[in-house]
Amino acid sequence: MSQQSPDRSTAPPPARPDASMSLLNNVMDHSLDDGYAEASARRRADGSAGLPRTLKSKLGLAAGLVVAALVVTLGAAEARISAPVVAKEREELIDRIDAETEAADTLESDVDSLRRDVSERQRKALERHGGDQGQLVALLAGATPVEGPGVKLVVDDAKDTDQGGGGPRESTGFADTGRVRDRDMQRVVNGLWESGAEAIAINGQRLTALSAIRAAGDAILVDNRPLVPPYTVLAVGDGRKLATAFQDSADGQYLQALKESFDIRTSISDQAEVRLPAAPSLIVRTAEPKAAGSGAADTGKGTS
Repeated sequence: MSQQSPDRSTAPPPARPDASMSLLNNVMDHSLDDGYAEASARRRADGSAGLPRTLKSKLGLAAGLVVAALVVTLGAAEARISAPVVAKEREELIDRIDAETEAADTLESDVDSLRRDVSERQRKALERHGGDQGQLVALLAGATPVEGPGVKLVVDDAKDTDQGGGGPRESTGFADTGRVRDRDMQRVVNGLWESGAEAIAINGQRLTALSAIRAAGDAILVDNRPLVPPYTVLAVGDGRKLATAFQDSADGQYLQALKESFDIRTSISDQAEVRLPAAPSLIVRTAEPKAAGSGAADTGKGTS
């Protein structure tokens, strides 16, 4: 009777799903190193595991605990003793800061007072030494407040303009932004001067012949003082004539182009009376003729 050959088609047992993680399995199955396990077993076998059993060992352990307790106690006592000292030093430091702050405020107030006194003396000097044209000199220098007929020109950013817009307009054309730039306000002010304005102020900031309109980031500065939109420009002069002359000028056409191209909002109207404050600070410069026979090179400029 023939024997049946064994079935070789039987498949091998399936591999473990975590067979590729043998190192991780070994660490999990044998969390304690073999050497440590053997040492622990020996200590249990000879009875040396656990707390000390001899009197000498117990006394050594107790002495160590006492020393540790003393160290902790001394540290806490020292911290408690030094706490009032630290608090006192903190109070002294706060008092010094308050005193220095008060002194700085006093000095700042003195500076403001002296600045006002200097400005007032400059205004009086302009009026006193201006001769027959003293009032005109004071007016042109911005030394006195002004009121009279004029125009009111309001310039504002486009309605939906992002307040974090890009850089200022390039000299070759307009930038693709609806924000009013310092160069725009420069052209507006220069156009009003050219159209016959006698005095100009922007958002209550009086302009003089030495005023500067600059940009700092997205802000427009007038004499280093930031302005926020809308920009209200008041100009003293013949209101209707001044408004017409400005709108017909190149700078007025420039402003109209900004309105049409970038939706910058503008409005101009003649006013029966506008009031302009005096300039907050004056820079007085006087020119003197060059002495005859002077050896200095002739630059065509006076001294200031």
